[in-house]
Amino acid sequence: MSDHFAAIFDRLPGLKAYPRAPLFYAPSDLEQLKNLGLELGVKLSIKRDDSLPLAMGGNKVRQLEYYFGQAVQKGADTVLITGAVQSNFVRLCAAGARKLGMTPICQLEDRVPKDDIFYNTSGNVLLLNLMEAEIIHFPKGDNEIAADANLDRIAGELRSQGRKPYVIHLGVDYPPLGGLGYAAAATETLIQYEARNDLPDYVVIPSGSAATHAGFLAGARALGWEVPVLGICVRRIADLQRPRVEKCATKIAKMLTNQHIISKNDIQLEDSCLAPGYGQMNDYVYDAIRLAATTEGLLFDPVYSGKAMAGLINHVKSGTIELGSKVLFFHTGGHPGIFAYQNDLLKSVII
Repeated sequence: MSDHFAAIFDRLPGLKAYPRAPLFYAPSDLEQLKNLGLELGVKLSIKRDDSLPLAMGGNKVRQLEYYFGQAVQKGADTVLITGAVQSNFVRLCAAGARKLGMTPICQLEDRVPKDDIFYNTSGNVLLLNLMEAEIIHFPKGDNEIAADANLDRIAGELRSQGRKPYVIHLGVDYPPLGGLGYAAAATETLIQYEARNDLPDYVVIPSGSAATHAGFLAGARALGWEVPVLGICVRRIADLQRPRVEKCATKIAKMLTNQHIISKNDIQLEDSCLAPGYGQMNDYVYDAIRLAATTEGLLFDPVYSGKAMAGLINHVKSGTIELGSKVLFFHTGGHPGIFAYQNDLLKSVII
């Protein structure tokens, strides 16, 4: 085990109970964004999880370490996962499976009303094909229960053939193992800030499946770190996302501490940049992506990181984040999606 992870486990010993398959070995960088921060009127830092070293990186690398930890423990030879056509989670699952000697079976859901050639063949889809993942198309759209059930059906067929499949379920009723990766990320981040003798006033993070948002929140609270964690909705409106985050964060906190340490006031969500829905562009997101690119040479995708930055900008404009505040933004990656959405990014979008 690296010294980096030994330090994390010392601070958050509850993590030791869960098997982890290492997919990276050092902390992601914590950088200052002076130009963009000056533009917004805040002291802005960024956590570069987009640079995690697996198949173009992203936040799902951290989550997959704990799913694959259990898969390895169970002797799996095949891993099944579901997600949108341009899912970063699916792409990184396929990469992790290949790295660990397993076969990836990737179910792509028709979640987004988008049917151009770039969306269906470029970006993450191209990378899946390069890794020779087995791709299954699921036409029922954004139906989490049905998507997970179809994976279970396929896994049953594989078992009857003598295979040893492991299913990564994304439904909120399954144990949120992936969230443990972001409890570890909260610990890593706090250690980095403590070394600088400084702490942020706010953490801004995308909120989709909820594992990243809830995991970071649960980890921070388990450490006694009371920083406000502002989740930016990328998939559901805040009223629907709030109970999901609370449920997931409470489960993760209990997995780590066996205590109920999450309060309703901990769940902070912003959805002003979500419309018209998951995986769809709007002017806020377009402007945020352009602003980051022109001030910092920093690249965001339209689905997660771009929407989260748009939410951060709206928080500053509304006064929720006060001018002069120290703000940490989590860059969750998604770079392949930039190419899949090139038709949207080459022109302004009006809703």
